[in-house]
Amino acid sequence: MTKEEWYNQLFLGLGRSKFRSSFHLKQKDIDYINEKGLDTIREHAREFIAKREAPAVIPNDGKQTPMKGHPVFVAQHATATCCRECIRKWHKIQPGRELSQIQQEYLVDVIMTWIEKEITN
Repeated sequence: MTKEEWYNQLFLGLGRSKFRSSFHLKQKDIDYINEKGLDTIREHAREFIAKREAPAVIPNDGKQTPMKGHPVFVAQHATATCCRECIRKWHKIQPGRELSQIQQEYLVDVIMTWIEKEITN
């Protein structure tokens, strides 16, 4: 399966989820993205994933990602990259092991793909 096929399948499934599809960027989030730029937002996503999702053991897993306060947090809930259980269910990456750089970059790319779709719709 190509990346494009996987993303099409993933985003179709996320769109069918009542919970995941309920997340959207608010105007203040879009303003923040426009002010900071997508490169900075991508860097924030990298930092959040590295700190909150990448460790093998996360003491507060399932509660480490706020529901609002930063566009990346909203995107993480929309894309099921918010905790290791959601990552396991939606992205097939098993918990209990530290995420590799490739896995972290994949999650960041999913987040940024969603954000870019949100700001162009």
